[in-house]
Amino acid sequence: MTKYLISFPGSAMNLSPEEFEAAGRDAHAVLQEAKDAGVYVFGGGIAEDVPPFRVQVDGSVTDDTYPETRILTGGSMILELGSRAEAIEWAEKTAVACRCAQEVREFMYDPES
Repeated sequence: MTKYLISFPGSAMNLSPEEFEAAGRDAHAVLQEAKDAGVYVFGGGIAEDVPPFRVQVDGSVTDDTYPETRILTGGSMILELGSRAEAIEWAEKTAVACRCAQEVREFMYDPES
């Protein structure tokens, strides 16, 4: 089984308050479906009001990020699936629920996780 990250940036959800509420309800229904199917690993949204920080190799903490990840918003979930085709199916369900396209990334196999 392979783990897949299905995600979207916060800016992709350009919705009215009513649409946003419905999208949240529909997205939680997809999450519950994934849990019921036994494929759900983790999911959640980035807390956009909490600034990120970086912990250096010497343990010091800096109030910055890697330049290429400076803007990280939106939501994501990790599912453990049997194929890329299954990942596409779940991404489509999530896209419909969230009313925006979803990005899919495959995690490298790690025998320890």
